[in-house]
Amino acid sequence: MDYVIQQSLNALSFGAEYALLALGLAIVFSIMGLVNFAHGDMIAVGGYTMVAFVAMTLGNPLIVIFAAVLMAVLASVTLERVAFRPVRYADPTTGLLTAFGVSMVIQNLFLLFVSPRPIAVTTLYFLDWPIDLGGISISSLQIFETMTTVIAITLLVLFLKRSTLGLAMRAASVDFEMVRLMGIKANRVVAMAFAVSGLLAGIACVFIMARRGSVDPTMGFNPVLKAFVACVVGGFGSLPGAVLGGFLLGAVEVGMLVILPQSYGGMKDAFVFGIIALILVWRPDGILTPPAEKGDKI
Repeated sequence: MDYVIQQSLNALSFGAEYALLALGLAIVFSIMGLVNFAHGDMIAVGGYTMVAFVAMTLGNPLIVIFAAVLMAVLASVTLERVAFRPVRYADPTTGLLTAFGVSMVIQNLFLLFVSPRPIAVTTLYFLDWPIDLGGISISSLQIFETMTTVIAITLLVLFLKRSTLGLAMRAASVDFEMVRLMGIKANRVVAMAFAVSGLLAGIACVFIMARRGSVDPTMGFNPVLKAFVACVVGGFGSLPGAVLGGFLLGAVEVGMLVILPQSYGGMKDAFVFGIIALILVWRPDGILTPPAEKGDKI
């Protein structure tokens, strides 16, 4: 029973991380129809910001965390203005290629001007300390990550439902052109979507850095790839679907670690993606997307 509880907390922790990143992808896609694969590089931006602040002897954890999240937001908004705004009304393939190109540029900038090797950051170890609950040893990081994700999702829902700009973003996800005709500035809506996306990436960065303790130029690639899978499973463009897909992916991933023999541990991702493929065979458009009748192929 203790083992089940520990692994359930692991699943919640990983699922919370994927849910945060998937939300960031989904909120931009719902408005622009853009799959922003540069989203993962905002994690690296936050990580290297931590390195810079620690190097400047500003090792206060709260300052480091705030700076990392703020820099992720600023970097995301800057990318929207510089890279994505010029191709906003272009073919979706152009936006996708732009996102890949921006991601490659950011990674190579870090490789050239910082370091290709991982750089350790120990400032956030205070988030990861063992807690003993009736013989069950768990990590405080798991609790912090899950609680922070729940709070972030709650605040995002309130923002989207109660604020004027949030309502404009919801309307833009349904009919972007109508929002423009109503006199709402499209640039402001899209910039806010990228700002929220960067904020979620910055929060995820804090917990990823606390878990792994180092940053490297490509550290955001695998998390954003799994977040993309979570979006597809939940239903791309659906914010509840992104959250559901993130937690489901975390549960499947931890489940495979528990079920598979140790000799097959290296094949975990292959089994995880195999299960995801079966889910998509059942619901090709995502779990929360209503099935559409497409007719028979001739």
